[in-house]
Amino acid sequence: MSRIPEDELEFRFFRAGGPGGQNVNKVATALQMRFDVKNSPSLTEPVKERLMKLAGSRLTLDGIIQITAVRFRTQERNKADAIARLDEMVAEASIKPVYRVPTRPTRASKERRLKTKSTRSTIKSGRGKPSLD
Repeated sequence: MSRIPEDELEFRFFRAGGPGGQNVNKVATALQMRFDVKNSPSLTEPVKERLMKLAGSRLTLDGIIQITAVRFRTQERNKADAIARLDEMVAEASIKPVYRVPTRPTRASKERRLKTKSTRSTIKSGRGKPSLD
């Protein structure tokens, strides 16, 4: 199930590099998918901002995410792969981050910590060489 309507996606097929046998110079199976994040009506503003951060090097200066799919030998599977990868990014960007509320230690916990520190200190000081007194 795609979160982004397919009419917002732009597909361009090209010949993939690498080994491929007789069809390598004939069939354009590799895919470059482009998605304009900035002008997308299907995403909210916070999701757009998180998605643009997540995209990293796949994001152009114009706010377009480019995904290249060359994993499979057919156009249909590469197209499905690219859409699935975009969906994963959108799903991850849709999760609102939970901010940690800073808390302060209680007085009792501070006292317990200091008491155990002093106890350890006396134990360790007793391990030294005996004095000449």
